[in-house]
Amino acid sequence: MFTGIITDIGSIDRIEARGDLRIFVNTAYDMASVDLGASIACSGVCLTVINKGPGWFAVDVSGETVSCTPADQWTQGRRLNLERALKLGEELGGHIVTGHVDGIGTVVNVFIQGDSWKVDLAVPTDLAPFIAAKGSITVDGVSLTVNAVTDHDDHSVFSLNIIPHTQKVTTLGTLSAGTEVNIEIDVLARYLKRMEHYRAKA
Repeated sequence: MFTGIITDIGSIDRIEARGDLRIFVNTAYDMASVDLGASIACSGVCLTVINKGPGWFAVDVSGETVSCTPADQWTQGRRLNLERALKLGEELGGHIVTGHVDGIGTVVNVFIQGDSWKVDLAVPTDLAPFIAAKGSITVDGVSLTVNAVTDHDDHSVFSLNIIPHTQKVTTLGTLSAGTEVNIEIDVLARYLKRMEHYRAKA
């Protein structure tokens, strides 16, 4: 379980192609305080630490995960938004995030609005029912608030603002038109939609 509050930006140091991909990530985390088997969200993807050392950790990325994330997500040098798993009693600064990617969004436009950026992201229509104005959304592991949603025939577009602090401490400061990102819908929206489906069948 995570909150969508990024605490480090790591980078992929190297990749080993096995049955799955083994990814070695450079990090500023004190890895002595991270147990083997612990979960770390990497740009919104919950992964398990299977090896570690000072300033680095390794995770295995399955074929299923690769298929659900942007094509260039797992490449050498790629910067990753990192978040360690939430501990009981810690402040819940963002919203409840599971680290399970629901789909891929594509940046349509980035506009300067005051000191912030207004970003429009296109998502497949099957995600649209789960995205609502003033609701929570996770973009590459970052907890954000949806400003507005516009539905089209073959896709939907939602907008959000990225403040200067978020631009500085996450990888979202490099977004541009065409960039693909991991999207996780609000877990509450996921269960409400499921309940609605079964009520409609009753």
